[in-house]
Amino acid sequence: MKNPQILDIYSDFCLTSFSAVTATGLSKLIDEGYSHDQISRFLSQKEFTQKDFWKIVKRLIRKIEHGNGILSIDDTISEKPHSTENEMICYHWDHSKNRSIKGINLLNFAYHSTTAQGEEITLPVAYEIIKKTETYFDPKKQKIKRRSPITKNEMVRQRLHVLTNKNKVKYRYIVWDTWFSSKENLDFVHYDLKKVFVAALKSNRKVALSEQDKKQGKYQKAEQLDFQSNCPKLVWLKGLDFPVHIIKRVFTNKDGSQGELFLICNDLNLTVLDLIAIYEKRWGVEVFHKSLKQNAGLSKSPTKYEVTQSNHIFASMIAYCKLEVLKIKEKKNHFAIKAQLYLKALKAAYQELLELKSPKLMIDQAQGQATLLLG
Repeated sequence: MKNPQILDIYSDFCLTSFSAVTATGLSKLIDEGYSHDQISRFLSQKEFTQKDFWKIVKRLIRKIEHGNGILSIDDTISEKPHSTENEMICYHWDHSKNRSIKGINLLNFAYHSTTAQGEEITLPVAYEIIKKTETYFDPKKQKIKRRSPITKNEMVRQRLHVLTNKNKVKYRYIVWDTWFSSKENLDFVHYDLKKVFVAALKSNRKVALSEQDKKQGKYQKAEQLDFQSNCPKLVWLKGLDFPVHIIKRVFTNKDGSQGELFLICNDLNLTVLDLIAIYEKRWGVEVFHKSLKQNAGLSKSPTKYEVTQSNHIFASMIAYCKLEVLKIKEKKNHFAIKAQLYLKALKAAYQELLELKSPKLMIDQAQGQATLLLG
């Protein structure tokens, strides 16, 4: 990687900027310690890789990893409604909004752990940018669409293989939502990685209540199972040749309606409380996504080119890691730290305004008039 010192400064800028993160803006901020062209060339150099990212975060991960660590996998979309469409900035299905969103789709691998002082910490160990490099004709929509040559589930298995067998990341549990609970993924975690999955399951997935029922093809939907909430039941998921525990959780939505969440786990010795506690760590990746967008400048780069956008994302990931370290050091959450920076910026701006008011520009309040007076 060329000019790692610019990466350090640029990632700091991602944290301190409250508007667009641009090469011009950074150059002005540091009084042209680096020129606009130098920063632009840094962003336009060869795309940073996952190997580059691992080299940077490895030291942090080694400090917090342990044998019972939790790896959370989820994707998010950084919306880019006004950017020119390309292989990276294009339409992706957002299952939370149930519609296609124009932007950059990131598949993230977040490591959840606890420090020696008992503080929760979440750090990205890897991420994948979904690039739709192929086009095809959709006869249903009668239009040309884009697609990736590799599915997200295939990306998940490939990256997990690297993290486990090459990077030697210590962990025991993998958590994800229903999107990633495919037969291939569950088999891969159970047999190839020999890890424990605690995964959400769609209510219409079919299960057998005994091995005999499985052999006879007697399956029923998970939502049709007769069991109490938070009481585990041993079942055989269709397509898998090993049993899992399934539990049903009933929760209340913001609108007062009730919903159901089905969780499965291949470790039959885990208690219900353990299983629930492990899966709840998955929400840490949602917090990670929110802070990445709002505090680490993920969506604030106006660059039009894929390489510069990709390298900006790389820097935003580093910025998030810096913020997470600051969280532990300052014992404040990301938003409190960002608010502290914002207040400092406002005070500096106000002081600059006072210095500019010479001669003084005031409002005559004594007479109740909105008259501007020059002092």
